[in-house]
Amino acid sequence: MTKRKNWNINLKEMIGVGVHLGHQTRKCNPKMAPYIFKDRKDMHIINLTKTARFLSEACDFVFDGARRGKQFMIVGTKNPGADATKLAALAARCHYVNKKWLGGMLTNWFTTEARLEKLKNLMKKKNTGGFDRFTKKEAALLKRELNKLQEYLGGIKYMTKLPDIVIILDQKGESTAIRECITLGIPTICLVDTDCDPDLVDIPIPTNDDGRGPIRLILKKLTSAIRAGREAI
Repeated sequence: MTKRKNWNINLKEMIGVGVHLGHQTRKCNPKMAPYIFKDRKDMHIINLTKTARFLSEACDFVFDGARRGKQFMIVGTKNPGADATKLAALAARCHYVNKKWLGGMLTNWFTTEARLEKLKNLMKKKNTGGFDRFTKKEAALLKRELNKLQEYLGGIKYMTKLPDIVIILDQKGESTAIRECITLGIPTICLVDTDCDPDLVDIPIPTNDDGRGPIRLILKKLTSAIRAGREAI
């Protein structure tokens, strides 16, 4: 792996957006103990030195992957990460899922491919006036189908194969996506709060996964590394 030591990961910046703020101590997953600095008023405080280390490792990993032409998927379907997922993915030219994760999206790739082909065909019909050849009722049904496919699959409409690396914003909320990646052997980078299991993913990034600020900051670092890797080709 090509080593990139300086990703401008700043502890003061992380504190400023609340990366260090974990969950209540009673919700702690014991496997997260190595990543916890202390508890304060029944709240766990995340060790930001560990966060910086794993975030740097993740940036190195995606940089190297992007430099070698790997394809990325960003998954974040829960608020407040859904909007950030789309914006970050578009900025870095990554595939993304920010609505509902459809079960089998990766493990049943043949079905997903068929749905993507259907989406492309409906988009083409709409853009070329093809819906005008149908009755008003039939056209309405087609538009409804197109809107549904666009909502759930619009972020992966240009995918032609399984992603090489998947970035996940919410371990508990995206458990199905994680299981599919494990089944297929797809490397995962995941934001993990103090109630998560870091062993379920390849590169866990200890962080507050509920706040808009921490999510945006970590996505910014990762997508900057992806863009840098592509520029290094």
